[in-house]
Amino acid sequence: MVKIGHGLNSNDLEFRQSFLNCSSTFPILMLQPSTLKFLRDLGKNNNKPWFESNRASYDAAKTDFEDFLQKVINEHGKKDETIRDLVAKKCTFRINRDIRFSKDKTPYKTNMGGSLNRGGKKSVFSGYYIHVEPGGKSFVGGGLWMPMPEEMKKVRQEIDYNVAEFRSIVESKKFKSIYGGLDTSDEFSLKKIPQGFEADNPAAQYLKLKSWVATKNLSDAEMTATTLTKQVISALETLQPFIGFINRAIG
Repeated sequence: MVKIGHGLNSNDLEFRQSFLNCSSTFPILMLQPSTLKFLRDLGKNNNKPWFESNRASYDAAKTDFEDFLQKVINEHGKKDETIRDLVAKKCTFRINRDIRFSKDKTPYKTNMGGSLNRGGKKSVFSGYYIHVEPGGKSFVGGGLWMPMPEEMKKVRQEIDYNVAEFRSIVESKKFKSIYGGLDTSDEFSLKKIPQGFEADNPAAQYLKLKSWVATKNLSDAEMTATTLTKQVISALETLQPFIGFINRAIG
């Protein structure tokens, strides 16, 4: 394997050249294998000296992820104008971990993530999320994660008032084929329906939720395949009516 510069090697360049003549309605852009390799290596060497000695590889991986994220913004922004003007660098989360209140003192995340939200990644609105982590832990999805009480109340009220519309979105054949439905795990759901709603409310299973999110897992092979852009855009397009419903409630 021959190093080319800027964190690239000959395998990466050959990999990218191999699909230049492919035809697609989507620009073909996937992650370089070296990006996943860097994250794997970081998982085995999660310390500052190793990170600093491999900073060039980190910079290349970060650029690779942000290039992909910007392509997603540009493409999906044609259909969802709320994210059209976002800049990938401002949507990407820092790799440094906040260890102030954590028992785990490893300094770095072993993943890269980007949040595409109306108003930016720190806004109160729901949005899309892309997560890159080796070992089959990558995923695409989105929604509203652990909102504050005011926003949570608004979303529950909107679902209660428009349960038929909400069901038509999250229980549609396409939504379930990609996401399997909303995440109703214990982490995101109350055991009992919240105060103010009857136990037999037809929307009870969705009113119990504390977060409204849906995710689709992606394998390492999918993350470095020429079909990645198309697959991610399709997932986001399917999620868009759900995001719109949540943001209508909040906004």
